Amino acid sequence: MNIIVSQEIEQVCPTFVGAAVEAQVVNTPYCAELWDEIHELEQRLRQQLTTESLKTLPGIAATRAVYKKCGKDPSRYRPASEQLIRRMLQGKELYQIDTLVDLVNLASIAYGYSIGGFDADKMVGDTLTLGIGREGEPYEGIGRGLLNIAGLPVYRDRQGGVGTPTSDNERTKMTLETRHLLVLINGYDGNRERVEANARYIQELVRKYAASDGGTVTLYP
Repeated sequence: MNIIVSQEIEQVCPTFVGAAVEAQVVNTPYCAELWDEIHELEQRLRQQLTTESLKTLPGIAATRAVYKKCGKDPSRYRPASEQLIRRMLQGKELYQIDTLVDLVNLASIAYGYSIGGFDADKMVGDTLTLGIGREGEPYEGIGRGLLNIAGLPVYRDRQGGVGTPTSDNERTKMTLETRHLLVLINGYDGNRERVEANARYIQELVRKYAASDGGTVTLYP
């Protein structure tokens, strides 16, 4: 997959760095060992963070800042990483979906970056462009229905939007039938080393829990 970062993103976040992980995988409905890792991290974060202090984590703070520059309220349209950690800190269980979704959520929580997980075979074309959502642009968020993505950073394939830091699109979501995984890490804090470390962590998780060789990592732009 070719990934292009548009000028409009470069203008609001000239230090942006992303990472793409592509891998052949086998999905399963549930993985107990993975959930042991999730619960272990949950306990650590509850000791370290509050629902206010989590906003200062570099990956989350930078994403919130970009939302504001793009004209979006980050408290109304929270980045996914913030949503997940906030839910943990409130004492609520994370939603258990399937192994691929759950491991992408773990990777997002562990590093604080909003991460999109996609079935690459559902993409239209071989290029994704990261831009900014427009007024009236159609977009169906997973489990959210129609989502107003005006002012949100958005990846688009040839057909339209597939992922934002708030919610990915129903059209390209992962399912139990997914075999070609694409994961996109959004480093609006510009920390190239940490973004790459997050990508390597995802490779480790898919090796352990998704019968994969880990696939490939590409940093961009």
